[in-house]
Formats: sequence, structure tokens, C-alpha cells
Amino acid sequence: MRETSSQSALSECVSRTVRRYLADIGDTSCDEGLHALVIREVEGPLLREVLAFHDGNQSRAAAVLGINRATLRKKLAAHGLL
Repeated sequence: MRETSSQSALSECVSRTVRRYLADIGDTSCDEGLHALVIREVEGPLLREVLAFHDGNQSRAAAVLGINRATLRKKLAAHGLL
């Protein structure tokens, strides 16, 4: 994957989304913490899309994600994706 700027397209997308979210909530605090919220909101779609891209093959999806298959299965279960 080649990047033509200092930020990847994914990084820029995340930056825009976080800026918009912070502008929307203003000074309201996030009870679970912003980091936990972002991870929770991003991880499910990431797992779903990578698994779909690999036609449901959990071993290939886990390899691409850099995690083992057992960890992938735990995460899929936690997100209701099994």
C-alpha cells in the first residue's frame, strides 16, 4: 500500500471522525473514556470487514489482523459476530 501524503487515508478518516465527534460532544465527558469508546466502535466493523474480505476464513483474517485465531474468535464473539 502506497501513501502519497504524510497521513494514510485511514488515518485521515479517523482524524476527521474524532474531530467531528469531539465538536459534537463539546465539554461533555465520555463515561467509558474516549479511547475505549473508539476501540469498541471501530473493532467490530474492522473484524466484520476483514472476515468478509477473506470469505469468512478466520485463519486468513486473523493472520491479516496480526492476531491468532483464538483471539479473533473471542473478539468476534464479544461483538456478536459469531
